[in-house]
Amino acid sequence: MRRLLIAFICALGATSALSSSALARQNTPQAQPAAVDPLTSLFGGFGEAMTAAPRGQDGRPQAVAIPREVVSYDAKYTPGTVVISTSERRMYYVLGNGQAIRYGVGVGRPGFEWAGTRFIASKREWPDWTPPAQMLKRRPDLPRHMQGGVNNPLGARAMYLSGSLYRIHGSNEPETIGQAVSSGCIRMTNDDVIDLYNRVNVGTRVVVTR
Repeated sequence: MRRLLIAFICALGATSALSSSALARQNTPQAQPAAVDPLTSLFGGFGEAMTAAPRGQDGRPQAVAIPREVVSYDAKYTPGTVVISTSERRMYYVLGNGQAIRYGVGVGRPGFEWAGTRFIASKREWPDWTPPAQMLKRRPDLPRHMQGGVNNPLGARAMYLSGSLYRIHGSNEPETIGQAVSSGCIRMTNDDVIDLYNRVNVGTRVVVTR
């Protein structure tokens, strides 16, 4: 009889413990499934792997500049020559001794590519911009004239190429550097165009290759 009583008490204790455990599970907040980003499901989580672009004071994404650097350069050009590879979207200022300064540049979009040899005919700091008639015909919405300054599309410096309407100039759209978007001019960041401007003179040879 005593054994039956002990067994009954043990069974009652186990039942009570199970009931308490079940009640505890019911009262414990359950983890909710994480919200699924629709872009993650479409593109395989690319947003987690990518680093956000830096933003300016106005909150807009800012371009990450192509670094200006001294590189090995074995092409046979006289030191001081400017060589622009439009296919590579890079410019080389030849230093000599197998070296050059390499810059990232923006070049002419399809239909506006060109190649040849020119010379720097003139130089301007914070140049005004007067769109040529051909451009105004394509883009009648453009201003007829714009004073130099930070909002001017020619940027901080311009070097005008002989026998053409083309320039090497800065830009107020640094995100276009490394792209083929211009009407034939060669674009640089303002920092880079100032650096180049201080190195070249009127008469400097400019070779553009495709």
